[in-house]
Amino acid sequence: MKIIQEFKEFAVKGNVIDLAVGVIIGAAFGKIVTSLVNDIIMPPIGRILGGADFKGLFINLDPEKAERLGAAKDQLHSLKYMTDNGIPVIAYGQFINVLLDFFIVSVCIFFLVKFINVLRRLKPAQEDAEAAPTEKECPYCLSQVPIKATRCKHCTSQLEVPAAGASV
Repeated sequence: MKIIQEFKEFAVKGNVIDLAVGVIIGAAFGKIVTSLVNDIIMPPIGRILGGADFKGLFINLDPEKAERLGAAKDQLHSLKYMTDNGIPVIAYGQFINVLLDFFIVSVCIFFLVKFINVLRRLKPAQEDAEAAPTEKECPYCLSQVPIKATRCKHCTSQLEVPAAGASV
């Protein structure tokens, strides 16, 4: 029963829930990027390069097998036909799509992290500006003492108490 209780504490912690949400959003983002590459970016690039469909680009590693199967000329240029018939190929067109997916996700993550770092740098600066000093320096021993102290805790010297509203 103790293991179940420990698992509940672990699973309900904020970090685990945040991680789960991040993974789900990441998976959805990956699908969006894949669609962006396959449906929006690659078709115009293929058109510019003479109507090439990058998903279908491959290198046939066993042309003799295709000939033995009696493949028609148009089938020799079909990745689906080659893979369905067990003809070994290097599908470099799909690899190009995956590389482009990776590049787009990397750029997006880079800018997201850059934005988060900017926000982190702004936050401490705002907190420092708002925080009033809580300590002052003893003019005799140069030790730090609480701002409301009337006597130094290190050298026991009598300290001046600033007037109300005056800064130290």
